[in-house]
Amino acid sequence: MKHSTTQQTRRGHRGPARQLGRTLALVLPVVLVLSGTLAVTRVNWSGNPSDSVLAATDVTTAGDAKNTAPRAPQDVLRDRLLTELQEKNPGVALTHLQQAVNERPSLARHCASIARALGRAAVRVYGPTRAQSYARPVCDTAFASGVAAAHR
Repeated sequence: MKHSTTQQTRRGHRGPARQLGRTLALVLPVVLVLSGTLAVTRVNWSGNPSDSVLAATDVTTAGDAKNTAPRAPQDVLRDRLLTELQEKNPGVALTHLQQAVNERPSLARHCASIARALGRAAVRVYGPTRAQSYARPVCDTAFASGVAAAHR
């Protein structure tokens, strides 16, 4: 009788290892799929290095003058996107901002400030109502906060 009681207790007991195993079984496939998806989106499938939103030459050519220091990648990107916002529209600029951050994760810490600058510029070019219509969740809600700050 003692033997069956031990087995019942053991079977009925759900220890931390079993809970951890179940959690990993549910979470790990999701993490693997998402990381694979992100890896695929970062690949330049065209084979043309000029398709990159921020090429390495952008940073070096900006500082070709002897007395001028090379510009930081985030400054080059912000200026390019502000020009793009004026020539095309804020939606295109925001899409390219997201692509640049995906391609170069080191730019992620500058994403919100660039998006806010785009929001302020969008208000100047398009007015507050139309600028707000381009808002999307790039860098959280930084673009929308830039629009709101410029509208005040």
